[in-house]
Amino acid sequence: MSPGIILLLITVATALVFDFLNGFHDAANSIATVVSTRVLSPKLAVLWAAAFNFLAAFLLGIAVAKTIGAGMIREDIVTQYVVLAGLAGAIVWDVVTWLLGLPTSSSHALIGGYAGAAMARAMILRGWRAAPQVIVPGGWYKTLIFIVIAPVLGFGFMVAISWIFQRKSPRQVDSLFRKLQLLSAAAYSLGHGGNDAQKTMGIVAGALYTAGVMTQHDFAANWGHWHWPIILAAQTAIALGTYFGGWRIVHTMGSKITKLKPVGGFCAEAAGAITLFGTALAGIPVSTTHTITGAIIGVGTTNRLSAVRWGVATRIVWAWILTIPASALVAMLTFWVIRLFNPAA
Repeated sequence: MSPGIILLLITVATALVFDFLNGFHDAANSIATVVSTRVLSPKLAVLWAAAFNFLAAFLLGIAVAKTIGAGMIREDIVTQYVVLAGLAGAIVWDVVTWLLGLPTSSSHALIGGYAGAAMARAMILRGWRAAPQVIVPGGWYKTLIFIVIAPVLGFGFMVAISWIFQRKSPRQVDSLFRKLQLLSAAAYSLGHGGNDAQKTMGIVAGALYTAGVMTQHDFAANWGHWHWPIILAAQTAIALGTYFGGWRIVHTMGSKITKLKPVGGFCAEAAGAITLFGTALAGIPVSTTHTITGAIIGVGTTNRLSAVRWGVATRIVWAWILTIPASALVAMLTFWVIRLFNPAA
């Protein structure tokens, strides 16, 4: 077996490990609200979320994967080693924030790591001034703008539903939305699987292309005969990660940010699901963590501002701010270490 194929197998395996950790780290995104409102037990909730994570393989296409593969970093700077170093940056940040119980974005860790490794290679080859030139700005603008959209949607849903059901008793509202929350949790899990697994698909497709295993025509189209193997491998990995769950973050998401009732959980999940469906079909790789956390905060503020535990929320926001630069830094350091052992990387 040639060194190139061995490197490709290591890169693909690392990408799938990241995908598993993404599901594990982001399980809270899908199940925290239904667990905290006691609509489902934790075991049933993770099974429910994992099933819909996997079903996204057949429903939401690969538009996000194409953006990750070619729409955020210039292709001419990417090598197998850049991909591997980028994944290392994302994995390290995911593990650190999981240990701290912080619901940070695996998506932003991935794009931060990918960018950091590419910038490191550009600096080595062309000087430090070349580093920013590897970024494709359009892909980043679309990704970052959606951080503010989910809280607005969550707030809007909660206001609208409060007005529509103002004549109903709290018991009637609670009973109805306990049932509806099953649907909203399923929809959110579908959106989560459709958006986040596609990021790994894009990385795997990029690795196959840079290794010469996939042709340029297939890479630019629908990946040829690699289409379904890439999709099914990524969706399986994220679904298994979700099934095994990340309970530290579930606690933060489900109870520490704000106290949720079934109607609030429904509004947060519905707002998150709508955002993720739209962005998945449009090929915009948004953060599912920011989407649901922002929606929960938006729902919490409809009661009163003090209903949100702003100390916890501020800590989470700081982790959000640090995610891209921190994962980029780890990826840069990883690439420089690789370069020490392989000057041709």
